[in-house]
Amino acid sequence: MIILASDHAGFLLKEEIKKFFNRENIIAIDVGCYSRKQLDDYPDFAKAANQKVIEDSRNVGIYICGTGIGMSIVANRNPKIRAALCYGEQFASLARRHNDANVLCLPGRFMSKRKAIKIVKVFLTTDFEGGRHARRIKKY
Repeated sequence: MIILASDHAGFLLKEEIKKFFNRENIIAIDVGCYSRKQLDDYPDFAKAANQKVIEDSRNVGIYICGTGIGMSIVANRNPKIRAALCYGEQFASLARRHNDANVLCLPGRFMSKRKAIKIVKVFLTTDFEGGRHARRIKKY
């Protein structure tokens, strides 16, 4: 399952990703926020999303705030989350292949919907390589 979360600064980009998911018949759970005007704090949404992501090892999250930094910091406070802030497709690929990232963080204020959707596609279709990378992840 894909878990979506954003604050007000990431809301519009999250909605564009949801439109893409709807066109592709991809099911996702949105844990908020639900409006650009909603008074919110990104840590609340990252924590709520983390709880959903860790319910099943196959779950992944896509978290969006203004820069992506706040969401990634909060997400990574949970030892079962491996969140990666990705500004490009190669970052998303490497985050999955080498770090087995289970959360993708995006910058809502600094990324077009077109670029974000390309990054999301790569993140969702790239597998973890295991091997020496698995050994490193065990050291977390």
